[in-house]
Amino acid sequence: MTEPYDLITMGRIGVDIYPLQTGVPLAQVETFGKFLGGSATNVAVAAARLGRRTAVISRTGRDPFGDYLHQALRDFGVDDRWVTPVAGLPTPVTFCEIFPPDDFPLYFYRRPKAPDLAIRPEELDLAAVAAARIFWITGTGLCEEPSRAATLAALEARDRRGTTVFDLDWRPMFWGGEGGASGAGGATGAAARAAARPYYEAALRHATVAVGNVDEAEVATGLRDPKACAEALLDRGVELAVIKQGPKGVLAVHRDGRSAEVPPTPVEVVNGLGAGDAFGGSLCHGLLAGWELEPTMRHANAAGAIVASRLACSSAMPTAAEVEEFLAAR
Repeated sequence: MTEPYDLITMGRIGVDIYPLQTGVPLAQVETFGKFLGGSATNVAVAAARLGRRTAVISRTGRDPFGDYLHQALRDFGVDDRWVTPVAGLPTPVTFCEIFPPDDFPLYFYRRPKAPDLAIRPEELDLAAVAAARIFWITGTGLCEEPSRAATLAALEARDRRGTTVFDLDWRPMFWGGEGGASGAGGATGAAARAAARPYYEAALRHATVAVGNVDEAEVATGLRDPKACAEALLDRGVELAVIKQGPKGVLAVHRDGRSAEVPPTPVEVVNGLGAGDAFGGSLCHGLLAGWELEPTMRHANAAGAIVASRLACSSAMPTAAEVEEFLAAR
């Protein structure tokens, strides 16, 4: 086997179709841009932009959009060997509306089923997964079979080697919540949260790091206070809990007693959708570098802020020099 990857992510991939006009509803938008998308994929891109050797495990349709995603991954320096086509399923596309500073509705076109939810356990290169310095999985990967079984199989094969990050990544519509078939609505959907929680708990038993916002942490823990969420995640087995608190910044708590609470970095927001993925790639970069919690969180906040100040997600991910320049100016 080749030298282990710094980071392997597993999960969503697709095409982001973003309006090139802000503050305009989709019905009135006239021009759009096409970008590589999907949270797990964007994290791999973000880490690659920071100089890390990364790869993605996902699936696309056998169509021109799938061809585009392979080319985009290669252009970003992300290994695409485990991104494979699924006959009969189209490559997903996602539209968004852009209403800065904090309203960015998403419209997922992933039916009848997204190819990334068709990842099967027998397709996985478990030796590469086990050897990676960091392995990253998402909550969306647990929402449906066979992706759920494949995600759990990868976690079991890894057996807590190195760093295993569980991005809590809560998308209620994929669990039958708001926007889904069950009609269990609300901001997150109580029935959808209840359906997801056992699988989140199963994944947490194999993870060493959990990262998410308060809504996402609530799915895993049933709690909403950030410090209580962090402690509950530690109780479920992780070594590091990272809770993103929006305008209150980010809280990181380690099992060894270390903690850091870092305020956000103010910017003029253009599109906030990729900020969390930039944060994730930077978090991995800091963990790989062995940084202390506070500089890791400051770097991750800065990476997220830079992307929030730009239109796109994947192509907006900053380089190490850009993050350093941004921090030096603050």
